[in-house]
Amino acid sequence: MASGGIARGRLAEERKSWRKNHPHGFVAKPETLPDGSVNLMLWRCVIPGKPGTDWEGGYFPLTLQFDDNYPTTAPSCRFPAGFFHINVYDSGAVCLSILGAAWKPSITVKQILVGIQELLDDPNPNSAAQHRCYELYKKNMPEYKNKIREQAKRYPSRM
Repeated sequence: MASGGIARGRLAEERKSWRKNHPHGFVAKPETLPDGSVNLMLWRCVIPGKPGTDWEGGYFPLTLQFDDNYPTTAPSCRFPAGFFHINVYDSGAVCLSILGAAWKPSITVKQILVGIQELLDDPNPNSAAQHRCYELYKKNMPEYKNKIREQAKRYPSRM
């Protein structure tokens, strides 16, 4: 099987597994092309804000872009550009250890999405990707939390 075939095979399995059992409120589905076929290499996802956190009530859109080397390499994960979070670059790219140095081919789409949900309310200030967000987090927690709640209101429902 060519390398792209391995990636697509694994992603087809991931899709089947996701449909059978996924965390409540999450969405993860491959992009549907205009001809009705499915692009397994690009997934449109939604991560719900965790209940009891400042993220609660938000349903945050995220894209997972896989390449032919998956699962040897992690997918790129992006929120919309300008997403407010210490560990998300202005481009929307997520900075998370399991997507970088800690990546293992055994990590699943479900684990990636749950890991990103955890990161939302438990950021890593030692790996800041957004200076303005980091500054607020360190110097003005009430304003930081207010910005998070405002952002949750901007993403009120699923795709």
